Amino acid sequence: MQSSRARLLAGARHISTRASPIGAAGARTLECGGHFGRRSVATTREQLRDELQSQANASEATLDHFVKLASTPAKPSTASSSSSAASFPFPLSSSAPPSSSSSCSSSAPAEEKPTKKREGKLPPWLKTKIAGSGDGRYYALKEQLKGLKLATVCQEAKCPNIGECWGGGKDHTATATIMIMGDTRTPPALDPTEPLNTAEAVAKWGVGYIVITTVDRDDLKDFGVNHFAETVQLVKEKTPSILVECLTGDFRGDLSLVEIMANSGLDVFAHNIETVESMQRWVRDYRAGYKQSLSVLEHAKKARPSLYTKSSIMLGFGEKDDEIRQAMRDLRSAGVDFLTLGQYLQPTRKHMKVHEYVTPEKFDQWREEGEGLGFKYVASGPLVRSSYKAGEYFIKNLLNQQRTQQHSQPQEQQR
Repeated sequence: MQSSRARLLAGARHISTRASPIGAAGARTLECGGHFGRRSVATTREQLRDELQSQANASEATLDHFVKLASTPAKPSTASSSSSAASFPFPLSSSAPPSSSSSCSSSAPAEEKPTKKREGKLPPWLKTKIAGSGDGRYYALKEQLKGLKLATVCQEAKCPNIGECWGGGKDHTATATIMIMGDTRTPPALDPTEPLNTAEAVAKWGVGYIVITTVDRDDLKDFGVNHFAETVQLVKEKTPSILVECLTGDFRGDLSLVEIMANSGLDVFAHNIETVESMQRWVRDYRAGYKQSLSVLEHAKKARPSLYTKSSIMLGFGEKDDEIRQAMRDLRSAGVDFLTLGQYLQPTRKHMKVHEYVTPEKFDQWREEGEGLGFKYVASGPLVRSSYKAGEYFIKNLLNQQRTQQHSQPQEQQR
């Protein structure tokens, strides 16, 4: 029975999930063993038919073929994969068969955008030194963080740039990213004391630039905007000198919520378009949208013209150069001031594969083109992330210059 089962599963891997009546979900169930792994006796024709029909409403022709495979004694396989595939009485997929490591989750998409096979090893430019090595500022901030009960994205995401961001340095201020309103996809009820607790913890921590973000809170009527805004206000109240950037979602396009966030007292309003327009459906949540994200960024600037706005694009999904240029032009048209570009890295096997590892030289090219388009600051590199060294000396100088101008205007008016 084991040899028959092995042949059955091997055959199932070559089925086109589009052409086969079993469909994508059924093929995944077959590939991962499904209910067949629990059978201890030979499967009769009727039992096997019931099994397949209950899972995928299989056709009679497909059932007959599977029964024949299951009932035929196993023989050593000498035929090539092409001859094995030819024995099936229905069309086969033109794409490569699903791998044994593909996801069995029912939430997996029915189809996946074809991409080049991901290289087994990372290119040398994606290898970085141990975070914080030789940097006393990094270790000091890490030690101060203990007991503050702040959920830092830097540590939880194992960001490769944590040493650079936390280390500060001669030409930039220490930057850290924290998450509020829960740190999971099924976040808990809001803690009304969190805004004040966060503000007090940030004040004790001693960073000069804080990025505040959150998971999507679609379970809340206002998507958590008022809680978010209160946190910003209290952080500013406790530490007036700190620079605050908020990385937000799109609030489902509700511009009134964008306006609340823009006027909360933050210094930088960040919202990421993530990728070029043609790749949105493959990369982002289906509820997000390219034009909707541009609208959010544009409205934040209109709600408060003095506010700096920021966005990020990840490369390596298979986008074309002209599409990247168009995305940068669209962001500038929406009034975006700061732009980051970085390399997409596949977090797990369940996620989209890397199509291309973009070279550092190419990232330098995008930085130059971005600056040519009029962005006030462009961070572009393989390891750059949305909050990468957000407290860079240049950004800090821009913000401080703006503050000086704002303080000097009332004095001139009094004269």
